[in-house]
Amino acid sequence: MKYAFYPGCSLDSSAREYRESTEIVAGDLGIEMEEIPEWICCGSTPAHMASKLLSVTLPAYNLVRARAMGVDGVVAPCASCYSRLKTANYRIAQSDDLKDKVERALGEPYEGDVPVYHVLEVLAMALDEGRLEGKLQTNLAGLKVAGYYGCLLVRPPEITGFDDAEDPQFLDRVTRAIGAEPVEWRHKVECCGAALAFTQTDVVLKLSGEILEDAQYSGAHVISVACPLCHSNLDLRQRDIEKYTGINLEIPVLYVTELLGLALGHSAGELGLKKHSINPIPALKRAGVKV
Repeated sequence: MKYAFYPGCSLDSSAREYRESTEIVAGDLGIEMEEIPEWICCGSTPAHMASKLLSVTLPAYNLVRARAMGVDGVVAPCASCYSRLKTANYRIAQSDDLKDKVERALGEPYEGDVPVYHVLEVLAMALDEGRLEGKLQTNLAGLKVAGYYGCLLVRPPEITGFDDAEDPQFLDRVTRAIGAEPVEWRHKVECCGAALAFTQTDVVLKLSGEILEDAQYSGAHVISVACPLCHSNLDLRQRDIEKYTGINLEIPVLYVTELLGLALGHSAGELGLKKHSINPIPALKRAGVKV
């Protein structure tokens, strides 16, 4: 399959290491991706709070551009972008009136029929196709990983159709495939507070604090995520969370593609691990991973 790659705003700015590690592992696994030319912001959280038409038209614009590339679907590493692209398809298919308005705004027809995948879905398909076989170079045995999915990958299930909404397994499958150990824990699909980080910081500190505390209690050495905003709340705000909760956490938060990249033999520098607020190197070394 050939995918149109939609990086979204975060992967071109604050989550640059997510983009870099995604492109590295895609190359290693032979996953063909081409960036959508002249893509625009999907609207993320603000658009659907302000205008239903805008919230559907912005992602639809990107999907139309992807359609022109002749690809099998769009891959979006950001959970928020994934959610907005999937929601646009769903809304267009559900309402002829909205579809007409979107088409008038776009200046061309769109049926809401370009498939949208999150990078985790693409990685899971790559595993099923045996693309990882014989390519692991770094031993991650002994590394315990709390796979954190958050809200937007799994909810609402009638729109995303992503794995099991209550107990998803894609992150756990990737973790096992690279030789690490996924831990059982209670907060894998709980909300981190998302964009409330900018308006109600105390809510984010409480919710993200509960996630971090549960991951630590489960015995995880690191948390694996697949969303830039989740990463920001759990990593960048971890010192503030420690002050808020009074609990010493110090648990690194890595993108799933960074962990996969490590297993494939790439260096911490290549994958951007040193860009994180909580340095993952000491925790990886304590788990016996050569970094």
